[in-house]
Amino acid sequence: MLVAEKNALTEEIEQLVEKYGKDRSALLEILHEIQKKHRSIPDFAQQEVARLLEIHPVEVYSVISFYTFLNTEPKGRNLVRICQTISCDMKNKQAVVNAVERELGVKIGETTRDRKFTVEYTNCMGLCDQGPAMAVNERVYMKLTPEKAVEILNEVK
Repeated sequence: MLVAEKNALTEEIEQLVEKYGKDRSALLEILHEIQKKHRSIPDFAQQEVARLLEIHPVEVYSVISFYTFLNTEPKGRNLVRICQTISCDMKNKQAVVNAVERELGVKIGETTRDRKFTVEYTNCMGLCDQGPAMAVNERVYMKLTPEKAVEILNEVK
C-alpha cells in the first residue's frame, strides 16, 4: 500500500471514529463501513482502527475472523453464500452447490478470475423449512433447484 493510500485510509477511519465514537462498541460498525467501501479490511486498516480506538490489534482481528461477513482478503463483487445446514443437505443442497460451482467455474471458497463472484458456505440462514437456501449479496433465495440457482446467477451476471 502506497503512502498516499495509507494516508487516505487513515483519514477515512478517523472520520468513521468521529461518526461512531471511540468506544469499543463502535468497532463492528467501523469495520462494516470499511468492508463496504474496500471489499475487505486490510492489515493496515486493522492497525489504524486499533490505534484510534485504543485497543489491541488482536481484538480487531478477532472480530473480523468471528463474523463471516467481514474479511481480510478482497472477495468478488457478488458474494454467493449457500446455507450449509443439515436441513438444506436433506433437501439436495449438494446438487445446487454442484450447479453453482459448474456455472461459475470455481469451488466453494474461491473467487472467479474476473472477481465478479465469490462462492462460500454460510451457517444457518434461518430458513430451514425453505431450503436449500442461497444468498447473493443481500438477496436471499429459497427452495432452490440446480436450474433455479443457475438462472439466478445468470441474472446477476
